[in-house]
Amino acid sequence: MSAADFGKPDVIVVGAGNAASCAALAAREGGASAVMLEAAPIEDCGGNSRYTAGLMRVVYNGVDDLAQLIPDLTEEEKKTHDFGAYTAEHYYDDMGRITQYRADPDLCEILISRSFETLLWLRKKGVRFQPSYGRQSYRVEGNRYKFWGGLAAETWGGGPGLVENEHKACAREDIKIFYETPAVGLMTDDEGRVIGVRAKHKGKNAEIPSKAVILACGGFESNAEMRARYPGPGWDLAKVRGTRYNTGLGIQMALEAGALPYGHWSGCHAVGWDMNAPAFGDLSVGDSFQKHSYPWGIMVNARGERFVDEGADFRNYTYAKYGRVILEQPGMFAWQIFDAKIIPVLRDEYRIKRVTKARADTLEELVKKLEGVDPENCLREIREYNQAVRTDVPFNMAVKDGRCTVGLKINKSNWANTLDEPPFEAYAVTCGVTFSFGGVKITNGGEVEDTAGKPIPGLYAAGEMVGGIFYHNYPGGTGLTSGAVFGKLAGASAAAYARKA
Repeated sequence: MSAADFGKPDVIVVGAGNAASCAALAAREGGASAVMLEAAPIEDCGGNSRYTAGLMRVVYNGVDDLAQLIPDLTEEEKKTHDFGAYTAEHYYDDMGRITQYRADPDLCEILISRSFETLLWLRKKGVRFQPSYGRQSYRVEGNRYKFWGGLAAETWGGGPGLVENEHKACAREDIKIFYETPAVGLMTDDEGRVIGVRAKHKGKNAEIPSKAVILACGGFESNAEMRARYPGPGWDLAKVRGTRYNTGLGIQMALEAGALPYGHWSGCHAVGWDMNAPAFGDLSVGDSFQKHSYPWGIMVNARGERFVDEGADFRNYTYAKYGRVILEQPGMFAWQIFDAKIIPVLRDEYRIKRVTKARADTLEELVKKLEGVDPENCLREIREYNQAVRTDVPFNMAVKDGRCTVGLKINKSNWANTLDEPPFEAYAVTCGVTFSFGGVKITNGGEVEDTAGKPIPGLYAAGEMVGGIFYHNYPGGTGLTSGAVFGKLAGASAAAYARKA
């Protein structure tokens, strides 16, 4: 294709996931023409966004705020269910605590203060939201549900529904997406301004001029070499939860243009993922290879030993760091174990066909079925755990209940249940990488900064490309919100720059 086939856009957005779509829509809203370059074919488009469950962490001060995002929320639902509130203060506290107070304060403020207005903007663009009943609430009495963990809203249709509706919005606003068109380099002029993109369209080279470029094409989580180089040895063997196309090309392009590396380059979002899942994500399964009911049971490694406090906090505050802990175990795997008290309330992902599972009527039988595990040590570990459970403390899944163990090398802080009611089930997990935390430094306007701390003219970034937001861990549902907030910011800034260029 020649440059003319791409329509002489004011703004080129590299990527086609949530952050990229928001960037393109905001650029168009700002009066700029825009195109999107997607490395994947159309059937696998949308980056990691399409592999998510669609949860989005957002500030809301009560059910009336949620009703603005979810106009289908009925009066009965408003009265009956406890949606609670998730204030800006809660969000700041969570971001500080979860990232060990390393999150960039300016970016953190932008993320939190603009979360609600950005989701409301998305709804007006055609994205639908619904209450997250299946993932973030518990039935506490009768038909009454209590929401927990600061997450009450998710996109209709999950990640695929989000991407579908964003792409429909792009089509309505005359934003064309070019598939199988990875960007491979930035075009710059003699003064260092970014003036376009070098790309490959279905294998053929193309140079596409523009007034501004927004990089929103993901991190380097799908690149085994970069995982081994940055998170470190062994990470090249981890499974990839999402797209195979997030290979770090966008980050490399920015660095070659002089961008400042920023954030936690040795850190990443990594979860417990089915041990026999494929090397990359499978859209027919989506995020259901994850296994996130571990707070209600125990996890053991190849030695048959517990190795982590499964009940340290709500699942959405620990799941993104426990993948790393699993990777560090012998053989890079673990087994999650539950009994009949918990099996009926396991999350839906435990009931898919493609699952690595063992089941038995006695613990003695079960431990022998756990592939790779020392059965004698495992049985001893379970018995010691059972004896240590504070059974006098009531079990309550809706709160951090303080039902703990006492006297163990690694105690369980909440939701400790004895494993004593057959049948027993166990599920094998390994590490699944979601996205890398390291990226490039951006200004409060979404401009990519160079190593001298100055904006690179004409270059913007959003989504996983942005470093400095997540360190060590991640509050669940923040990734999509961050992509939307900084995508919208980058798009608006790029359009304003293009108008003056």
